[in-house]
Amino acid sequence: MKKNKRTPIGYYVIPNLLTTASMFTGFIGILYAISGKFYHAAMAILISCVFDGLDGKVARLTRASSDFGIQMDSLADLIAFGVTPAITVYLWKLHYFGRLGIAISFLFLACGALRLARFNLMAMRKDIYDPKFFMGLPIPAAACFLATFILFSKWAAFDNLFSEKAVACFLLTSTFCLSLLMVSKVKYYSFKDLSLFKARPFTSSVLVVLLFVLVGSEPYLITFLFFLFYTLYGPIYTYIYQPFHKDRPLLRGLAKRKSS
Repeated sequence: MKKNKRTPIGYYVIPNLLTTASMFTGFIGILYAISGKFYHAAMAILISCVFDGLDGKVARLTRASSDFGIQMDSLADLIAFGVTPAITVYLWKLHYFGRLGIAISFLFLACGALRLARFNLMAMRKDIYDPKFFMGLPIPAAACFLATFILFSKWAAFDNLFSEKAVACFLLTSTFCLSLLMVSKVKYYSFKDLSLFKARPFTSSVLVVLLFVLVGSEPYLITFLFFLFYTLYGPIYTYIYQPFHKDRPLLRGLAKRKSS
């Protein structure tokens, strides 16, 4: 009898090394949070986001994408951008709310897991998958929002300006809203069609230099504002901009009929 040959599961080394680096940095962030070093934990989340972005770019540039890499990336994201921020925000401020703080922290983790599972299923459906937009807030963006808020609160000295309860209430509300946005049908721009290797106008180089200057001058403020605007961009685009532009051709048609 002939034995059926099993096809080995292939994977690419460099993209998966970057994915592992993202997961490792997230694990270090958990250790920092448990030790009470919340600002270090927030920085670890941001570094994980850098590795997460690099592994996707490298995989696309080298055409090294694989089903194994997709599953590995999702597992790493769940740790770095689900477990790490959930533990960090709970130990930082949400523990003041007792069981409610535990529930909201777990809600963030659970919604992040659901978001990743839905993304993997949609990525397999090429007929409905639009690479230009994400459905729901990406879990790295949600985690970076919380991380940059922690760093921004230190820069702005929120503990001196506001009561600790007020900062904790804002964090609780933000974590709850981020959780719902991750599992919503709100559209977010994916930035996947942007390429660093295509010719760009000279003004693009000037904008990049200005961006580096702004981030270098006030990194905590600029990064927090970026993720705040990106989080608000989804609902504004989905519920205000998109319906208005869908109705514009209909309004033009009605105007032509009246004029004729």
